[in-house]
Amino acid sequence: MKFILKPLQGSLRAAGLIAAATIGLQAFTANAAEVIEIDGSSTVYPITEAVAEEFQAEFGTRVTVGISGTGGGFKRFCRGETDIAEASRPILKEEMVACAQAGIKYYELPVAYDALTVVVNPASTFIDQLTIPELKAIWEPGSKVNNWNQVRSSFPDLPLKLAGPGADSGTFDYFTEAAVGRSKASRGDYQASEDDNVIVQFVSRDKGALGYFGLAYYEENADKLKAVPIVNPGTGTAVSPSVATVLDGSYNPLARPMFIYVKQKSVGRPAVRQFVEYYLDNAGMLAREVGYVNLPDEDYVTTKKRFADGVLGTGFGGKPEVGIRVGDLLKRQPKL
Repeated sequence: MKFILKPLQGSLRAAGLIAAATIGLQAFTANAAEVIEIDGSSTVYPITEAVAEEFQAEFGTRVTVGISGTGGGFKRFCRGETDIAEASRPILKEEMVACAQAGIKYYELPVAYDALTVVVNPASTFIDQLTIPELKAIWEPGSKVNNWNQVRSSFPDLPLKLAGPGADSGTFDYFTEAAVGRSKASRGDYQASEDDNVIVQFVSRDKGALGYFGLAYYEENADKLKAVPIVNPGTGTAVSPSVATVLDGSYNPLARPMFIYVKQKSVGRPAVRQFVEYYLDNAGMLAREVGYVNLPDEDYVTTKKRFADGVLGTGFGGKPEVGIRVGDLLKRQPKL
């Protein structure tokens, strides 16, 4: 922050503005001593990092943003180590129990939508679409599918190499729920990483590779990867991930809401409350800037009101839900 004092007429006026600038500088310095600790989903990270950068530049408060994965973020959050957890799936029952045992109450705040994106190498021109049953055959526990011609007989004889998020990832939880039918149910013989950039590199280097992660990481690397249209089980139509197909509900079942969970006790600190309000005010715009999908305006209005009214807890029953719309979620009575 810069304070520019122009030549002034009258020493009192000058002294008054200098004093005001000094007070402002002192407030900025005080804010700089404050630290807001955030950790969790690598998928939500690009939005939070964008918000944090803007917030730090404007208010001087230091914000640290980690990428331990949704599960890793909740572990830290429920131990009281962080103020905010980023999550690409809702809080699970065992995490709710851990937070309750530690006396940690929280706000569940949806911030954007994601289109979980299945990617292949651009050289794999034969892949025009995939179905949910095909994804299940590839990823289910004990799967022996290791060649593309085992996925579909019309596909060529080409070794299938897999990469995806690790077990602490909310993306892993949601994908397995949507594609395999049970959260955390997955074959183990794949390149697993909480860092989505590792998956990008893996798929971009191997013609037979397939991976999955959030839409923002595909958008950022669209020159290296090919997004696979997924057949909507309800309509039988292959749909590509995009802002439009998420908002109209046709990219199903791999579209999902994303959240931040905010510790109630931390909100007692003015800087944290200010940050959360700033996040909700800017999440839609920044989500689009980094490659995700904004919520409808009315959903942000409702979320901000629930935060202002002190509505605590989760609208979920302690397990992931496939295909939930934020507008419907916000009609539920949350519980801890």
